[in-house]
Amino acid sequence: MTFLMLLAVPAQAADNAAQNASSFKVMEAFERQAEQLNREKELNDKQKHLVMFIIGAPLLILLLVTASLGIAMGIYGKPVFMLHMIFAGLTITLSLVHVIFGLVWFYPF
Repeated sequence: MTFLMLLAVPAQAADNAAQNASSFKVMEAFERQAEQLNREKELNDKQKHLVMFIIGAPLLILLLVTASLGIAMGIYGKPVFMLHMIFAGLTITLSLVHVIFGLVWFYPF
């Protein structure tokens, strides 16, 4: 009886090895498909530069408006303090977004 069991163990191991090999091939196919999808979703450098420009142009405009309001308030005495503070907050927020995107996308970690 023990001898017959010893003969059955290699046959069962061969079946498990064949099943593991086919499972490995299936997993490889899924990994290749996932890598291909990730490459398709990834932004290239041209698109990243475009996004940075789209963020940078309004940032420059907000900065100029904030400076103009500060000059109008400081030199000419116009009552635009609240408007100046709102534009300053928007400028700071957009500049932080611009810096974070720049560091994440272009800084070589």
